[in-house]
Amino acid sequence: MAHVCINPEGIDAPNNYTHVIVARGSRMVFIAGQYPEDPNGNLVGAGDMAKQAAQAFANLGLALRAAGAQPQDVTRLGIYVANYKREYLPLIDPGRRAVFGDHHPTDVLIGVETLAFPEYLIEVEAIAVIPD
Repeated sequence: MAHVCINPEGIDAPNNYTHVIVARGSRMVFIAGQYPEDPNGNLVGAGDMAKQAAQAFANLGLALRAAGAQPQDVTRLGIYVANYKREYLPLIDPGRRAVFGDHHPTDVLIGVETLAFPEYLIEVEAIAVIPD
C-alpha cells in the first residue's frame, strides 16, 4: 500500500512536507499529541527544542508501531510549538527526519502560547492510514 504524494505545479514544493496525499488503505489511526517525555513521564530536554522535538517524534514512532503502522503510513502531522520562533524549524527537523526519513506527510505547524505544561516546547500528533 503506497500513498500518493503530490506537490501540485503552481505551488512551491516544500522540503519537509507534501501539499497533498491521496491515502490508500482501510483503517485510520489517530495518534494523540506526543510530548517530549521519557517512559516515566519525565520531561526530556528542558529548555532545549532540539532534544524535545527528538523525544516527541520518537514517542510518535512508538505510538505508530503500537497501532501496527509505519511512518510511511502517516498522512498528516500536527506540530504544536510553544512561543514559536522561525529559528525553531531547523531544531525540529532532525527529530522529524529520524522517524520519517524521506517520507513527507502533510502537516501543519501551529505556534501556541503554551502547551499542557509550561516547560514543554513541542507536541506532535498524527493521522495514518493502514490496510486491514
